[in-house]
Amino acid sequence: MTETADRQAAHRRGVTVTTVACLTGVAAGLGSNFIASGATDQLGVLPLLAALTLNLGVVRLFGVDVDEFSTKDHLYTAFMTFSLWFVTWAILLTAA
Repeated sequence: MTETADRQAAHRRGVTVTTVACLTGVAAGLGSNFIASGATDQLGVLPLLAALTLNLGVVRLFGVDVDEFSTKDHLYTAFMTFSLWFVTWAILLTAA
């Protein structure tokens, strides 16, 4: 029974980390669209940096122990946040 509970906890942790990384990336893309005047405006990177910084704090609020994160986990969350930021902002830039 404990193996099933451990697997469920690991799955819940993975879903939480992925969801937070994706949602903060989308929020950063929306923020970039709001504060930047265009694709070449370097202010558009600030929401991405804020999202990358906030990721671990938000994940911690959901009860995930980030002290156990490996380098792979940190790179994964950073990549997911960057990817969703890039796609969201690119879509918003082309829609204008």
